[in-house]
Amino acid sequence: MESLATKFVLALFVPGLLVVFFTRVTFHHAVGLLLTIALIAASVYAGYTHNWILYAADALSLTVGFWFAKRMVERSHRIGDENPDE
Repeated sequence: MESLATKFVLALFVPGLLVVFFTRVTFHHAVGLLLTIALIAASVYAGYTHNWILYAADALSLTVGFWFAKRMVERSHRIGDENPDE
């Protein structure tokens, strides 16, 4: 059984990384966010998350991951517009 500290650290990093990963796979930051929210909802439904601090950590990580993924997509589009030959 994991401790609350372990779950908290994972909740701070994993959702944000998942948003970025799904954004890289789907090439759209909103789809990456929705897929990550679906995974978190499934874990809550299964009973793995049951503390308001973990919900807050998940939300913070999702927000930071979404911001980074949106920035990454915009930068990719900007670089693609500068190099029309490729």
